[in-house]
Amino acid sequence: MMLFKLSLKNIIRSIKDYAIYFFTLILGVAIFYIFNAIESQTVMMNVSSSTYEIIDLMNSMLSGVSVFVAFVLGFLIIYTNRFLMKRRNKEFGIYLTLGMSKRKISLILFFETLIVGCISLAVGLVLGTLLSQFMSLFVANMFEAKMTEFEFVFSSSACMKTLIYFSVMYLLVMIFNTYNVSRCKLIDLLNASRKSEKVKLKNPWLCVLVFVLSVCALGYAYYCVTGGATELQTADKILIPIALGILSTFFIFWSLSGLLLKLFMSRKKVYYKGLNSFTLRQFSSKINTTVFSMTIICIMLFFTICVLSSAISIRNSMTSNLTSMVPADIQLDKKLDLPADSRYSEEIIEDSKISVRETLDRLGFDTNRYFKDIVEFDLYASNDILVRDTLGDAYQTLADQFPYLDYDMAETFMRVSDYNKLANLYHLEPITLEDGEYVVVADFDSWINIRNQSLKKGTSITINGITLTPKYEECVNGFVYMTSSHINTGIFVVPDDVALYLPREEGILVANYQATTDEEKQMVEDMIIATGNSPYAPNTDIEASTRLSLYESSIGLGAMITFIGLYLGIVFLIASAAVLALKELSESTDNKERFQMLRKIGTDEAMLNRALFRQIGIFFLFPLLLAIIHSIFGIKFCTYLLETFGNEELLLSIVVTAGIIVFIYGGYFLITYFCSKNIIKEK
Repeated sequence: MMLFKLSLKNIIRSIKDYAIYFFTLILGVAIFYIFNAIESQTVMMNVSSSTYEIIDLMNSMLSGVSVFVAFVLGFLIIYTNRFLMKRRNKEFGIYLTLGMSKRKISLILFFETLIVGCISLAVGLVLGTLLSQFMSLFVANMFEAKMTEFEFVFSSSACMKTLIYFSVMYLLVMIFNTYNVSRCKLIDLLNASRKSEKVKLKNPWLCVLVFVLSVCALGYAYYCVTGGATELQTADKILIPIALGILSTFFIFWSLSGLLLKLFMSRKKVYYKGLNSFTLRQFSSKINTTVFSMTIICIMLFFTICVLSSAISIRNSMTSNLTSMVPADIQLDKKLDLPADSRYSEEIIEDSKISVRETLDRLGFDTNRYFKDIVEFDLYASNDILVRDTLGDAYQTLADQFPYLDYDMAETFMRVSDYNKLANLYHLEPITLEDGEYVVVADFDSWINIRNQSLKKGTSITINGITLTPKYEECVNGFVYMTSSHINTGIFVVPDDVALYLPREEGILVANYQATTDEEKQMVEDMIIATGNSPYAPNTDIEASTRLSLYESSIGLGAMITFIGLYLGIVFLIASAAVLALKELSESTDNKERFQMLRKIGTDEAMLNRALFRQIGIFFLFPLLLAIIHSIFGIKFCTYLLETFGNEELLLSIVVTAGIIVFIYGGYFLITYFCSKNIIKEK
């Protein structure tokens, strides 16, 4: 009972100086509960069955991500607990001097961890439950769904999962504390506060050399993921710049103390101004013991920036793409003129000789009754005209530059009259062709760049003895298939009579509904789905893409990516800021005597506060600054990988990400400064 009371007093005494630790635990519990309770919040949403399927998939993925998040939070709790233990070395030394056994000290720590765990779980679950009620509104907004009714929801499954995961984390902390106490020595505990961390890199020129080499290696890694991004098509090649980036980051922090020491000591007026020499010495002393943690924090911040920016950008881009890239209500397509030796049945091969509209008539669907603005056309392709053939003299250069692209893919052709009818429906610019001319229509940026290299050379193509040359030296931006992404790698628009010499590959019908409301449009789509029960249905292979289905899938996928990105990004950001904050608070406790010594030689409180502010600011700024530099190139690489979604909304997502970082990371910095200021002040 006495040990329990002592543990309780220790916690009460520690709350004032280490409020960040308790705040982080509570915040971690709340966030963990909120994202795992999303499943329960979606019951109030009025959405379609397909959207519910996406929500179920999102919940399954969030459950998987929660396992990874638990490891991150577990690492955070154990790592920051190490600094709290270090702060109490002298206290433990006094306990041992008074005759207390190590077993009793371990028991005190057990009670402390138990009390902290219970408090953080209770407060975190209450906070998470309250915030999750607002989360339901955010979820509904992300899925653009209507709330049937608002009611208070408590997720028992999320609560149980949170209790289990965090109980395991606190159990590991107890084991960690017991192990540390068993290995401690009385002399080390009593003299811990008097020990001064020494600068390991005594030769500043070695630091300069390591720094320069690290920057060069980092520059090469940046080149690989930007200038050489197109070559990173296999996992082993991607891992090389990643490994270089991590190692370079480590050695940059490793060499930073000696580099700055050399730089500022050469500028005497700056070095000896105010408390600059004290601040720099403190920085040089501490960074040598935190190289690994600073590297981890920098990488976590880099991951946070890239994940948040990319996730928000994808969601916004997919949403904005729906307006321009899904301009009609429905698109139906089927394979035409299938060869007799194909894998399809004889009935489907026979059906491939008729148009989409004729197929719908045989299925019992009246296109004239339910459709308007109908545009029907054919696409043509031949294995005699491959991608390599249309690239001409530019092929070999492009093959060396992009070795993993499929150059043996048959090109797709379209009649100019058909394209102009479609362009009128899609609100695209029409194309005018003279005899002997062709135009390439594309919207996939990487393929546009590839095509343009060939078009600038005036590469000609030959169809049935007719030679065509490009009308323009670059692609016309446009598309044929309705999607929420930029996937058109290139369609050749040619004169009508020339296209007829090629085999038909695909028939497409695009139209709007006669219906005006979403409910009526959904009824039409249900009727189209019902044609699968027609006696003629087994004889055809026809596919449909509708505005409603594309809208639901795009909104759902964008929301799912955003939630996972926010979940991981916020947890990593909190972990990074909390580790730095606890480290600085622990150092402030150790530095009380140093600041007291400065007071004795006449240093006023304003100078001490400025020195403390700069000292903490440097430690918060350096990993963030390097992470931002990493992110500039990381986001550029992400845009290359995700360019099918478009990058129109990237700037907005970066601004939102910056706001989140300023709020959370900046908030931790300010709290750390004021708590540290309270620790070192004269009492």
